[in-house]
Amino acid sequence: MQPRAFGGLLPSRGQSFCRWRTYGSFARVIARDIVIIGSGPAGSSTALHLLKNDPALRGEVLLLDKAVHPREKICAGGLIPHTLDCLHELDIPLSVPHVQVDRAFVRVPSGYEVDCADAGMCSIIRRDEFDHLLVRTACERGADLRENEKVLELRRDSSGVVVVTDKETYHARVVVGADGSGSRVRRQLVGGEGEAVGKAIMCDLPVTETTWPGFGQQRYDFNFLPVSQGLKGYLWEFPCLIQGVPHVNVGIYSLGDTRLGNTDLHRILSEELASLGHGVQGPRSKVQGLKSEVQGPRSKVQGLEFQVSSLKFRAFPIAGYMPKRPIAAPHVLLVGDAAGAEPLMGEGISFALEYGAFAAHAARQALRTNRFDFAEYTETVARSWVGKKLTRLYYATRFFYGPTARFWFFVAARNRRLQSLGLKWYNGVDNWPHRSGWEAMAALVWPSAVGR
Repeated sequence: MQPRAFGGLLPSRGQSFCRWRTYGSFARVIARDIVIIGSGPAGSSTALHLLKNDPALRGEVLLLDKAVHPREKICAGGLIPHTLDCLHELDIPLSVPHVQVDRAFVRVPSGYEVDCADAGMCSIIRRDEFDHLLVRTACERGADLRENEKVLELRRDSSGVVVVTDKETYHARVVVGADGSGSRVRRQLVGGEGEAVGKAIMCDLPVTETTWPGFGQQRYDFNFLPVSQGLKGYLWEFPCLIQGVPHVNVGIYSLGDTRLGNTDLHRILSEELASLGHGVQGPRSKVQGLKSEVQGPRSKVQGLEFQVSSLKFRAFPIAGYMPKRPIAAPHVLLVGDAAGAEPLMGEGISFALEYGAFAAHAARQALRTNRFDFAEYTETVARSWVGKKLTRLYYATRFFYGPTARFWFFVAARNRRLQSLGLKWYNGVDNWPHRSGWEAMAALVWPSAVGR
């Protein structure tokens, strides 16, 4: 790819110098075709798909991250089977430590319990190791990674976007916002009202400090009983390995519009920990400290750590997908949680990898045609099976977390056929996310249709 002129000067490959009065002086500006802000799964996926489909972009794809890999990332770390399919498509083996889950134990508001088994329901990883695997692979295939570099300002001009960090100034024809639920890219360049930010609180316990039998059973647990208390979400227990030691990741997820406060969430989580044989009670002030960070202004939405007793709790925001909300603007694309995770369960990794494929295709097409309005990107995602799945899960929150939640949980818990179909659809098994509602109805009436 030939160097491009910027600011009236001809740069060497990957760099240019121009007159840009940011702080009252001449500033060096590094020119790239594509700058991806954030190097989590969505950002790395975008880079990997770009380089897979257009090797000529080697050296033109820049990943920016304020942290340094491997870095801690607050997440339960569940990879549904479709996520493994996405990795296979990118020719990336799951080579980091993980726990395979073959059973699920679910409690619902009516008190009914569901115990189901299916090989390979999920694989539980640690995000520091998983994200490092992805970004390392992206770099090996030609992406440029700048770490420990914080974005300070974003400004659109007639030919792209100026990205000012605490170290450099860049100019990109395409900026991809992969910067998570509190996305600066969304706030400054895309906009869109109606942001729905949920939250989660979690901690990790050595299995030996609990009475939980799930690790040995290769099982994960979901507890929807608190929905009857007003929670729009659930509790979870996931088996995981931390430096080779068996642990259980315990947490609570809540949609942003719940009537429960942070004190209620911590109380519910503490009760769950007690049921696992680990009692903990935290000062009220510690729990209230979550509010200003997780529920605060969008510019301050960040993860938060706090210590209670011997446990380190971590809280983090989850921005849910909202139909018709824009996820693109001229020269700008959003991916991952910046575009919206699925709101029912808060799962984001599989969607992050899929968003990356959409963004890479749109960016390559823009570079080829020299059209950077991205007017069709939001609608293209919405019309795809990914967008349709996100939309269905968005509306599902009204059923399972609304006034009629007890009825819908009762129906789901008592109908094994519905459970099997729902699990296959959610996990992306047997091509179910691509199938129509009529096929789903047929599968409910004729069980043999489920396995076809």
